[in-house]
Amino acid sequence: MKGITLIILGIIFWGNSNNVINACNTTVTVQEKDTFLNDLKHRTFNYFWDLHDSITWQTPDRYPTKIFTSIAATGFGLAAYIVGIENKYISRQQGVERVLNTIKWLHNSVQGSDSTGATGYKGFYYHFLTYKQGLRYKNVELSTIDTGWLMAGILTCQSYFDGNTEEEKQIRNLADSLYLRVDWNWAMNGQEFMSMGWHPEDGFINAHYLGYSEAMMLMILSLGSPTHATPDSTWNSYCKNYKWADFYGYQHLNFEPLFGHQYSHMFIDFREIYDPYIQQKGIDYFENSRRATLANRAYCIKNPMNFNAYSDSIWGLTACDGPIDSQLPFKGNKVQFYTYRARGASIQAIVDDGSIAPTAAGGSIPFTPDESLQALMAMKKTYGEKLYQQYGFKDAFNPSYITDEFPQGWFDKDYIGLDQGPIVIQIENYQTGLIWNLMKKNKYIVNGLKKAGFKGGWLENHI
Repeated sequence: MKGITLIILGIIFWGNSNNVINACNTTVTVQEKDTFLNDLKHRTFNYFWDLHDSITWQTPDRYPTKIFTSIAATGFGLAAYIVGIENKYISRQQGVERVLNTIKWLHNSVQGSDSTGATGYKGFYYHFLTYKQGLRYKNVELSTIDTGWLMAGILTCQSYFDGNTEEEKQIRNLADSLYLRVDWNWAMNGQEFMSMGWHPEDGFINAHYLGYSEAMMLMILSLGSPTHATPDSTWNSYCKNYKWADFYGYQHLNFEPLFGHQYSHMFIDFREIYDPYIQQKGIDYFENSRRATLANRAYCIKNPMNFNAYSDSIWGLTACDGPIDSQLPFKGNKVQFYTYRARGASIQAIVDDGSIAPTAAGGSIPFTPDESLQALMAMKKTYGEKLYQQYGFKDAFNPSYITDEFPQGWFDKDYIGLDQGPIVIQIENYQTGLIWNLMKKNKYIVNGLKKAGFKGGWLENHI
């Protein structure tokens, strides 16, 4: 593999002033920072607004490659539509129509145990659905976690659309019906831990959610249900395999890819609320995500595999696309490169092939605003239109994958819905707390948190 010398210009270094941010040979004002954030938020919102399937109203898994829609991306999209209304990208009526079309289609879609001809079963939905027909894509699983993200978006809409019009009442009623019919306890399959999914051909997947991960929200949704709740012991069982350890100078609950520290926090404000486990550590889960982000960044700065471009401003490992599935020579060593992969770094494992995902920094903006904004602005300034286009940041890039076809490194051609969602939602949470505040009003989320043993903070205002 050929080598490359990559000169990074204009890397941004943030100062302590609230008015001016220092940079290499220039300054970035707060106004410029806000202009960048708002442009990124609007562009990323447009991914969800522009690209839905016109028949099923579901959100594409990726674009411009169009193979199937993603129920999790649809859940993120439902929350993004609310961001669009509040930022006046769209009118409230436009948002009402889009949300109503989306969840009405979901409610009326076929649920059944047959291997073909269905959208889902037991209130759950298949991970990916076909365009136009909205049916199970090939032999994908009935996904518990992806249904969780769908329901998170649906409940966000239930809390937001509180008007007295018939359409807004219908949104609330459909949201209730969709959430209440999910048989979360069935997905436990009589076990201590929830299965990751189910196939009509051979039953439950022999993989479960046990230990710290993105599934915090899934557990809370399952506990909060008044119709099909999982056992009260679900949360304690989930916490059993937590891995608390120091990684690159930060003591925290370890989980490799940053999405595990972001997704549940898109919908729940974990600041100053505590379950028994995290309280004994003297922090909350928000602080844990802050430390995990800084540890991820510290690993990239140390750059033990000597990948190109990694720095205090170019960093971020999470699930994303990559250039190729192949082991290739790199700077005298062999490196296993991947296409789509859950990249990350923790005390448990390191999965790193030089691929950086902007959503890793973008989804952590509320936890590490200075470091995340520094990274996003540096990526845009350094790589320009190779990385930042119509819908904001392309999914990933790899400056270390140098070939005749990619002489300046590999840049993804696609956006991915699951990586777009954290950017637009977490920018809004950082700026206004919009999605967090909506979910604080949702009785199912509050009930799930309390059954999990959370106390303190804003939860104390709920009887």
